[in-house]
Amino acid sequence: MMRRKRSKLEVYLEVLRVVSRGESKPTRIMYKTNLSWVPLQEILEFLVSQGLLEEVELERRKEYFITEKGRQVLAYFKSMTELLPYEIAENL
Repeated sequence: MMRRKRSKLEVYLEVLRVVSRGESKPTRIMYKTNLSWVPLQEILEFLVSQGLLEEVELERRKEYFITEKGRQVLAYFKSMTELLPYEIAENL
């Protein structure tokens, strides 16, 4: 069975979801979200620039943590998918 390509929004939300569940290291985030390295770096950079993730450098390695704004965005989209019929939510 072939899966459809995820939208940019879906990928961003998946990264936020994975980080909110405790993954903070880029390599672990990459594996959990099924992304390759370069796109993940661009996504992390964007999410940090929007204030949704915080980048912390620990012993010369970067780790990422979700901010309160990031939690609010996740909660907002979760409530949206609960309000919308399943078919519409699937296409977001």
